[in-house]
Amino acid sequence: MEEENETTLTEFILIGYSGHPKTRIGLIILMSAVYSVTLTGNSLIILVTIADPRLHNPMYFFLCNLSILDVGYSTSSIPQAIANLLVDRPTMPFARCYFQMNSGAYLAVTECFLLAIMAYDRYIAISRPLHYMLVMSKKFCIQLAVVTWTSGFFLGVLPICVMPARFCGNNVIDHMTCELKAVMKLICTDNSLNQLVTFITGSLTLLGPFAFILFSYLRILVAILRIHSSGGRLKAFSTCASHLTVVTIFYGTFIFSYLQPQTKTTRDLDKVVSLFYGIVTPMLNPLIYTLRNQEVIGALRRLVRSKGNL
Repeated sequence: MEEENETTLTEFILIGYSGHPKTRIGLIILMSAVYSVTLTGNSLIILVTIADPRLHNPMYFFLCNLSILDVGYSTSSIPQAIANLLVDRPTMPFARCYFQMNSGAYLAVTECFLLAIMAYDRYIAISRPLHYMLVMSKKFCIQLAVVTWTSGFFLGVLPICVMPARFCGNNVIDHMTCELKAVMKLICTDNSLNQLVTFITGSLTLLGPFAFILFSYLRILVAILRIHSSGGRLKAFSTCASHLTVVTIFYGTFIFSYLQPQTKTTRDLDKVVSLFYGIVTPMLNPLIYTLRNQEVIGALRRLVRSKGNL
């Protein structure tokens, strides 16, 4: 019977906010606005980073990678979530649901490691400014980027593919999208191995990079304290605080979701937390990391002037 149910399962039903029309309308408006800001902000960063030779350095190379990740991550979930909220009983084909789950896991894991590499880049820039371009050479930056994007597959997609999973007819997902944690709740076989794999990969991709980021920023703060100018210290502290805020939101919500004991039910809090790492962080990244940066603003102005002179 289990084999028969497994082969006949062709779609999932997503009931995240079914029966809550006002909540759905609010979420549709919120997600549409956030997605527009995310696409606009990250697309501008990608455009100016590629177009302006003055931004062809390691920091903006990694920021461009982050923007590409954020566009892909938000696009993998937000449009489908909005479409699901528009109907009372949304359904998704099995294959599309699994593709969304794997793509989300891949991009999320990749971003975890990329944020750690960006922290390392800033640490080298501040602690070893005279050797910065020697340490962060073009070849080394490309190698770091390749390792980062590859890690998303080995620690994000591969564990999902090898985890034993059997669905015995239950295809109702209490979520807006095919999020990994929500789909795993439907597995009817012994889930202890899956939980162990999720915990191990979650620890490698969340706790490790997050601890490294905190260590890097601690060293950065020590270097900042040696700055003689009070104005320079205040500006550097402000930048570090804003970076750490968005990093803490991203890692903190993921850690809360994936490193606690899994249950078969989905709490409303789980859905709210998923909004932070799924839609809020990709919007905040360009605002915090780049669009407050005078170099980027100057590059945008030069790009607009050059287009206006054509």
